[in-house]
Amino acid sequence: MSTVIAAILFIGVIAYALFGGADYGAGFWDLTAGGAGRGRRVRELINLSLSPVWEANHTWLIFCLVTIWTGFPEAFTAITTTLYIPLGLAALGIVTRGAGFAFRHALTERHGEWISGAAFACSSVLTPFFFGTIAGGIASGRVPSRGHGAPLTGWLNPTSLLGGILAVTVCAYLAAVFLTGQAQRRGDTSLTRAFCRRALGAGVGAGLVALVGVFVLHADSPRLFRRLSTVGAPLLAVSGLCGLAALLLLRRGRPSVVRTLAALAIATVVAGWGVAQYPYLLGTHLTIQHAAAPPATLWVLLVVSCVAAALIAPSLLLLYTLQLRSRLG
Repeated sequence: MSTVIAAILFIGVIAYALFGGADYGAGFWDLTAGGAGRGRRVRELINLSLSPVWEANHTWLIFCLVTIWTGFPEAFTAITTTLYIPLGLAALGIVTRGAGFAFRHALTERHGEWISGAAFACSSVLTPFFFGTIAGGIASGRVPSRGHGAPLTGWLNPTSLLGGILAVTVCAYLAAVFLTGQAQRRGDTSLTRAFCRRALGAGVGAGLVALVGVFVLHADSPRLFRRLSTVGAPLLAVSGLCGLAALLLLRRGRPSVVRTLAALAIATVVAGWGVAQYPYLLGTHLTIQHAAAPPATLWVLLVVSCVAAALIAPSLLLLYTLQLRSRLG
């Protein structure tokens, strides 16, 4: 049962990497769009794409938090008492980002609109970076089982910095692919070409970061490197092939096919991390079984998760379907 709950937790992590990642990546392109005149059309496309769904994209984070503190309270305590600095900064980024995105639609004065837009864009880059450093700290075994680990080196280390940079580049790649499809549906040829170039650049950048990451993990996280190069290798290979195929089909492929390939590329690389870390919840120690809550709690959590999936999944599917068909104003 503990393994089942851990799998459910990781499904939530993958979902947040996809939906939240595309959301954060759009903010990256908002930040790099240029001045008010030059970046106006890019920001308009981002606003049209995000406005109906941006709040729903982050429900997965709540799901992950509830699942880990209920199903694995010991691991939750260890993570929050060790990595409280990046967790706090990520939480601040989420709040600042949401406020910036909401207020820039309401503030009509140029100065206020610029401040709120800058808050949204900058937080969209910093928040996934801090999440990536948290993942790196956990995966490299720098979170002790009893918690209260080193507050700085727990997330300021080579593996964590690799995770932060990779998170930003992957989010940018995913968002660029999605926004290319949105521009194609609206028949905007110039924006389609612009986001094709962005997707290609972000894809190449993510590939280079991953290549450098091989050497970083070999030196800094030997167990993670060894497991990724063995049991995780098939998933990483699928990720690379799907990511490359998405880039090759950007200009001529159907948006739904390209979007699916890009999503598979991200999902499989995150799943590869999960497979490589198994059976440990904290990278190199504290197994899933030992960190789990009592069986009665796990059964209740399983039932609640199934009920939530039955109620919420159809609503999210309808929301995303209507958005992709441009039926939401």
